[in-house]
Amino acid sequence: MLKASNFCVSPDKTRGRVYKTTKDKFRNDYQRDVGRIIHSTAFRRLKYKTQVFVNHEGDHFRTRLTHTLEVSQIARSISRYFKLNEDLTEAIALAHDLGHTPFGHAGEDALIKASGSYFNHNDQSFRIVTFLEKVYLPFDGLNLTWETLEGIAKHNGPLQSINKNSTLFSFNKNIMDLELKTFPSLEAQITSISDDIAYMNHDLDDGFRAGLFNSIDLNKLNFYKEIIKEYGSESNSDRFKKELVRNLINKMVVDLIKETEKNLNKIKPREVNDIRNAGFNIASFSNKMKRNILEIRLFLNKKMYNHKTVSKKTKKYKKIIENLYQLYITNKITIPSKWINETYKNIKVDKKQMIVDYISGMTDRYILKICNKI
Repeated sequence: MLKASNFCVSPDKTRGRVYKTTKDKFRNDYQRDVGRIIHSTAFRRLKYKTQVFVNHEGDHFRTRLTHTLEVSQIARSISRYFKLNEDLTEAIALAHDLGHTPFGHAGEDALIKASGSYFNHNDQSFRIVTFLEKVYLPFDGLNLTWETLEGIAKHNGPLQSINKNSTLFSFNKNIMDLELKTFPSLEAQITSISDDIAYMNHDLDDGFRAGLFNSIDLNKLNFYKEIIKEYGSESNSDRFKKELVRNLINKMVVDLIKETEKNLNKIKPREVNDIRNAGFNIASFSNKMKRNILEIRLFLNKKMYNHKTVSKKTKKYKKIIENLYQLYITNKITIPSKWINETYKNIKVDKKQMIVDYISGMTDRYILKICNKI
């Protein structure tokens, strides 16, 4: 086993959990966190939640679950190179998208519009692992470690301001201080940037599969020109498209490793708090790669996310969520009392929050099933 880096988060130095538990003889605390997340109900629901294409549109399109697994694989590989804590990296990666609504980001936008209240999928992920999951008799949530919760809360960077209606605001103020204004561990930073690598590349792959564009449509993009130079020719075959995506993932990972090494050499961290207090993200792409990524994002916005076929379906699915919310808020249909009793017990909860929790937890196929019944 490789010796851990000085700035690796050690399970032996964890800041603990809200509810104390006995140590496991065979697993460290972050391995236990991984197990708790994988065995959660919210994790299983990711199988039928949209990434870009709704589940029934094809067997080979990414779902929120396959996306999560791809993020985890990339993040663990990079963490291994830097001799970080792979178990913590995996826990953060597996939990980072638990709070997504049905129909992806479109569903989130629709739920915000319908409820007129605060909702954020990152905060909802935190709400799930600290409250909505009901696994243990003595307490709500999964009772994850401080370090895993920190990574879930701020893997995208420090939180200078937090909506007072968010679960994270209340939790951080009243239960456990997650030091939200500092940067997270390098494990969390790598998870965040691995999320970017995964979604951009698998969206390209899914866009090819859906026939929204082909590989030759990319010939104005700088990264594509570089890859073509290496191959000496271009093609629109399925095998070439796979090779193109695989090559691009590799280029992004190599660039990230090199730039992160430069940043580490600048600050020479002796322990994990040197990463948290560095004042900038240590895990980063080079400026050249950032420009390439911006080109890819603009391309995907134009050719995929705003494609007329995708936009038409997006409008349809947004309307489904908006209409369903109105039916619940006007009592034309009701949330099952069993779910309400199990979720909130004797806790008084705002009706809007209850509906948001219920709808956001639905899978694509479950919400479509409800709508078909109506």
